[in-house]
Amino acid sequence: MQLLNPVDQIFLHLEGRHQPMHVGGLQLFSIPEDAGPDYVREVVTKARSFTDVQPPFNRRLKYRFGQPFWVDDESFDLEYHVRHLALPAPGAIRDLLALISMLHGALLDRSRPMWETYIIEGVTGNRFAVYTKFHHSLMDGISAMRVMRRSLNDTPAPGGLCVPWRLPQSDNDKSQGGGQAPWHAAWKAATATGRQVAAMPRVGQQVFSAWQKARHEPDFTAFKQAPMCMLNRRISGSRRFAAQSYSLSRIKKLAKHYDATVNDIVLAMCASALRDYLISQDALPEAPLVAMLPVSLHTADSGTGNKVAMIFASLATDVVDPVERLAAIQHSVDHWKRRYKDMTSEQIMGFTAALSTPAGMNLLTGIAPRRQAFNVVISNVPGPSETLYYGDAKLEGMYPVSIVLDGQALNISLASYRDSLEFGLLACRRSVPSMQHMLQYLSNALDALEPAGDSAAANESVAATGG
Repeated sequence: MQLLNPVDQIFLHLEGRHQPMHVGGLQLFSIPEDAGPDYVREVVTKARSFTDVQPPFNRRLKYRFGQPFWVDDESFDLEYHVRHLALPAPGAIRDLLALISMLHGALLDRSRPMWETYIIEGVTGNRFAVYTKFHHSLMDGISAMRVMRRSLNDTPAPGGLCVPWRLPQSDNDKSQGGGQAPWHAAWKAATATGRQVAAMPRVGQQVFSAWQKARHEPDFTAFKQAPMCMLNRRISGSRRFAAQSYSLSRIKKLAKHYDATVNDIVLAMCASALRDYLISQDALPEAPLVAMLPVSLHTADSGTGNKVAMIFASLATDVVDPVERLAAIQHSVDHWKRRYKDMTSEQIMGFTAALSTPAGMNLLTGIAPRRQAFNVVISNVPGPSETLYYGDAKLEGMYPVSIVLDGQALNISLASYRDSLEFGLLACRRSVPSMQHMLQYLSNALDALEPAGDSAAANESVAATGG
């Protein structure tokens, strides 16, 4: 039995019928040319044959003295968690994303281990899809990406299918989940607590410094009030998911031209797309939008769980020129980079927790719906650069599917794969109408950053709209 840490418990408290708190991912695979007509059904049968389920996939919630613990599920049912679906012919991408929109809006059953995998056949182009979702109390986006990566092969392996729930545990996973003696887990917890306490004086200094900077430096965004925006409405339980791929080589070339990072270019794309979308809705605020950027503090040997800090960056949506907008975004992000450079991970987490506590209380209670610390979440998760396979099925694309909240009705997440950046946009269907138009605005933003005289490279669109 393992007590959930305070961060993981927050994701349980935030959850409601209109606000599921799970992260997910959509993967597209091509079926081998020599495969038979029952190929996908055979994949499902093979996946369900791995019945020796490893932690954390075999754990469910149990409450003791009002506190949530992870315990082993003694009546685990693999067929419940691994489901087989098929799209109606002709299996258009639009239909696939409409299905993902519906599935992602459904709550996970808390009486069972909180994850599900859907293997979906009948996708146009002789493809099938795998959609998986994990509750955020179980793992964050980085953890989920690592787990999914470990279940894919570097080369085609007919009959060599791997599944996330049967992967051997790392030493760090074992230490988190009771694989070691209780005294060892207690020692690790006490040591981590000691590091957090030791970090508090430095955290206090940084909070005071940030308050001073907020008064005197216009580029520092931590204490700026994000403007009220249509993206910050209360949400319903319905979702719309949209996805598209953009050339990573092209983005890297632009980053080199502007002496920027890939993430700077991504933020500039998102800022321009949001500006165009809000103009189309006659809803662009005069003040610049503020984005919250999750920053992973996972180390190479980190296991599952949540270990994330935050950056609050101005998107300069009040700036008309796209190149000037990019420069303003760089200045905003650079403040945070310099501040975090000399801080430990415990100090960073304590610092961002102190700054974001008012925002967190607002999300939990809704006490001040018109006061927003940020307008949108933009998350960039590094993915594999090499071609991967699910058994002998080639992975063609992978798209993150994240979370929206009351007051945060749009989430933009992306992951890299080979020479692509794979964008996954999730929104409340009611609060953010026609969100799929953002995909065209993202393409337009990339074109607008091309230096004069350069011809814009064509973007390969894998998916265009969702539901």
